[in-house]
Amino acid sequence: MDSHFFAYMYRLKYIERWSLMRNTTKENVAEHTFHVALLAHMLCEIGNRIYGKSYNADRAVTIALFHDATEVFTGDIPTPVKHHNPKMLASFREIEAMAAERLLGMVPSPLQPAYGSLLGKQSDTDDGHDKQLHHIVKAADLLDAYLKCLSELSAGNREFLVAKGQTELALAKLNMQEVEWFLAHLAPSLGMTLDELS
Repeated sequence: MDSHFFAYMYRLKYIERWSLMRNTTKENVAEHTFHVALLAHMLCEIGNRIYGKSYNADRAVTIALFHDATEVFTGDIPTPVKHHNPKMLASFREIEAMAAERLLGMVPSPLQPAYGSLLGKQSDTDDGHDKQLHHIVKAADLLDAYLKCLSELSAGNREFLVAKGQTELALAKLNMQEVEWFLAHLAPSLGMTLDELS
């Protein structure tokens, strides 16, 4: 039983992000996925250890690892294109669902129950915890975009100025203590040079 699932997952490194913008540093979906996993873990631990929550950080990391998996088929659709209007967004969501179904179909059938919920298929056993963790991963996804904007602006690239403002607004709308704590205590150093960090 041959499966092309991992061959496709490994191709995430070929999908470039921020394709409509001039970048000082290119970024691919595999790199972004790693950053979102790191951020999701940190947001969970901030929630657990500072605010007394009970997030499953390991599960959040697992969800983050697959949050953009369908982009091996769809590519990274820029946010201004995806959110141009409700009809465009609905069409993209439908395409994304078909891509998830195709990707899940590549997973050997005995393993599909483990990957179904990670690729967007609703589970009958989900008790709401995964929904909460998907919210954490969404926050981590936005945080990674914000940190990318910070990095580009620090390198003198004003191309990301508007994107930074839009991302800050999106993060504020989440109204999450964990995000606010991260922005206050961890994010500022990402705009520093190596000499400043030292």
